[in-house]
Amino acid sequence: MKTSWYSKKWVVILLHVISWMVLFTLPKLLIPSYEGHDRLKELPKPFNDNVFITIINFSWIALFYINSLIFIPRLIYRKKYWLYGLVNLMGYIYLTFQIWFIFFIYHAIQFFNWRLHLVYSFFVYLFIQASSTAYQMIKDRIEADNLLKERENENLKTELSFLRSQVSPHFMFNVLNNMVALARKKSDQLEPSLIKLSSLMRYMLYEADEDLVSLESEIEYLHSYIDLQLQRFGNKVSIKLDFSDVDADYEIEPMLLIPFVENAFKHGVSALADALIEIELKAINNKLLFVVRNKYNSQLEEIKDKTSGIGLANVKRRLLLLYQSNYQLTIDDSNNSFTVFLHLNFHK
Repeated sequence: MKTSWYSKKWVVILLHVISWMVLFTLPKLLIPSYEGHDRLKELPKPFNDNVFITIINFSWIALFYINSLIFIPRLIYRKKYWLYGLVNLMGYIYLTFQIWFIFFIYHAIQFFNWRLHLVYSFFVYLFIQASSTAYQMIKDRIEADNLLKERENENLKTELSFLRSQVSPHFMFNVLNNMVALARKKSDQLEPSLIKLSSLMRYMLYEADEDLVSLESEIEYLHSYIDLQLQRFGNKVSIKLDFSDVDADYEIEPMLLIPFVENAFKHGVSALADALIEIELKAINNKLLFVVRNKYNSQLEEIKDKTSGIGLANVKRRLLLLYQSNYQLTIDDSNNSFTVFLHLNFHK
């Protein structure tokens, strides 16, 4: 999964550094200068010493990351709330006595106001802990969402590969049956049929693994398949093709259209004396219209084998996974005619 620029480690570190600098600089920018006031000159060293301020600031920073990286994952996420409260109480007491000790080192104990300090440090401590907790929980939620999306993408790729692998054996099963029929008839069409078959296999092996192929390649694949079927059935079936209004520069998922044509030959030829299959394809203005229509005899009850419906069921699933709401599939079964209408928007 591609990492966004703002998720890179050096960017995260830089943003943290800038945030802390702004946070600790902000009070100096907002509080007016008291330079020259006699009261400031009387204050002991801890109040205006950069060393003292730096130590306190680093204590707050350490508190933020200790809470974020240790306390939240090990206590809050494990529902050890009472232990988390105890740890926070100990941390608050430690920081309070740390500041008191610095005053002691500087011999400024007489200026240390316990009441004022406890109130001030409590609100700062609460702010740091709340910010740290919110930061870590939001960060973990984003990481969990990204991981979930990555898993969903991988599952989607796996499912699409599985569906595609089901289409190929099912189609090959039907084509090989055609070859057997020609061999039994000792037909002269067996050799050109094998050449067509090799072309189909080349497409399935080398192009069907791609996410997208040119619409021109998919159309050539359809023509090869139709030619094979015509060699098998001969005059038993009439084919009407209309590919006149097609911009072949578009790209499409491989083997997306063939199941509809395969289904028409499988269910619309064998039991009819005047079998007719009509196929229309239009691809303009980023939209595709694919229509497949075949006659069938509604009086005959078809005996289905174990592979019946595999191609059509899979293509429905693939359309849902790949195009979501950007397609419309309509199947009309009336008046001894089975018609499939597929409308979809090309990927931009």
